Amino acid sequence: MADSDLVVLGIIGAPHGVRGEVRIKAFTADPMALAEYGPLVDEQGRRFEIADIRPAKEVVVARLKGVTSREGAELLNGVKLHVERSRLPAPEDEDEFLQAALVGCSVIGPDGAILGTVTAVANYGAGDLIDIETPDGRSVLMPFTKAYAPRIDIAAKRIEALPPAGLFEDDDAA
Repeated sequence: MADSDLVVLGIIGAPHGVRGEVRIKAFTADPMALAEYGPLVDEQGRRFEIADIRPAKEVVVARLKGVTSREGAELLNGVKLHVERSRLPAPEDEDEFLQAALVGCSVIGPDGAILGTVTAVANYGAGDLIDIETPDGRSVLMPFTKAYAPRIDIAAKRIEALPPAGLFEDDDAA
């Protein structure tokens, strides 16, 4: 199975207690839904099943089948939990999609010129940003809002953009 067929749903953090429970930072809209996807896998293909889950402050606390000690839980710190893309439910509306689906999309300016290709989606606390690699190899971060990316066609891997003035100008060209 290719890495592109997997979507990260969470990352295991520090152990919780001494009985093998782990903290998990969930990337799902509802963190408790993490348990509803069935077995999850890591980058090495190891399978993890959530036997029990409960909410905590900024994470969920889970008991994974087969992990019964704090030492076993410590070994999982930093492990990313994935699910096969095919097991994800379909989006409920057209403006809803996986951030991972944006990677590889061409970004087209208002004049029809190719501004670049999305290489990543980030959020540093003030909203989503798309990292765009320009044709000359620069990296540009653009706010990912309806105002700046009014039309998105995931099937065509295309984002029509109205970027802020000067965002794609090369500073060295001045």
